[in-house]
Amino acid sequence: MTRVADYLDLVRAPASLTVLGDALIGALAARGPGAGGAARGAALAASSVCLYSAGMAVNDWADADLDALERPERPIPSGRLSRRRALAVGAGLTVTGVGAAFAAGRASGMVSLALAATLWAYDVVLKPTAAGPVAMAVCRGLDVVLGAAGPGWRAALLPAGAVAVHTVAVTAVSRGEVSGSTRGTGVAAVGASVAVAVSTLVGRSNRPAALLGATRYLAAVLPGQIAVARRPGAAEARDATRAGIRSVVPLQSALAARASAPLATAALLGVEGAGRLLGRRRSGEDIT
Repeated sequence: MTRVADYLDLVRAPASLTVLGDALIGALAARGPGAGGAARGAALAASSVCLYSAGMAVNDWADADLDALERPERPIPSGRLSRRRALAVGAGLTVTGVGAAFAAGRASGMVSLALAATLWAYDVVLKPTAAGPVAMAVCRGLDVVLGAAGPGWRAALLPAGAVAVHTVAVTAVSRGEVSGSTRGTGVAAVGASVAVAVSTLVGRSNRPAALLGATRYLAAVLPGQIAVARRPGAAEARDATRAGIRSVVPLQSALAARASAPLATAALLGVEGAGRLLGRRRSGEDIT
């Protein structure tokens, strides 16, 4: 019998916390604290979670044969969920996510359509190609733009770029989770993460708060990437990927601090704490 826990495993539920801040930092950069209202923010957060979760479900649907060899514990190859049901979950969450974005406004809805299209293209076609990490980065960048859509959206290009570059580094390292990575990939990831941290200090910002946030981000993401640069084995790549996925929340906190939004920064710190707690409780579960 299929359990709720099987669906949570399919969509990597703990990792969905990492997208809650994407639209928030986009809105903060575009229009400042308090802009847009709580209802719009909630709709965009729901859209981000649904689309991210859809991507995970479609990923497992598309990779079912490969996972049977490399990750037999996942819901489809283990027999806990059928491939058809995983596809239905992915499609349903995609429609729900796009609908939530349109509920927040037409501009956000249009961005969500581009995000959904890129997400499906990544999972079904692009993931094993050289364009895979870039496609995934575009998805996360668009998720930030989702919150910025409308007046002032260009101001969100820097935080969208920061999240996108972080995602490129994490995705590149993640390719070594089964067979191992390379030292060059680890070194490049370290360089990308340092550049991302520096970007949070660019422009008009609350420099002390942003600097603290950037330091916390580097403390979260660098150890795993440095380990890959030193010894690029599969275990190191898996650990670095998990840390990279979770460290996007400290990055979001730094970008919120950059926007002089203490309430948003505090909320993201709370999300980070919840993620750590959930990670401990579900330490054996897959988030990659």
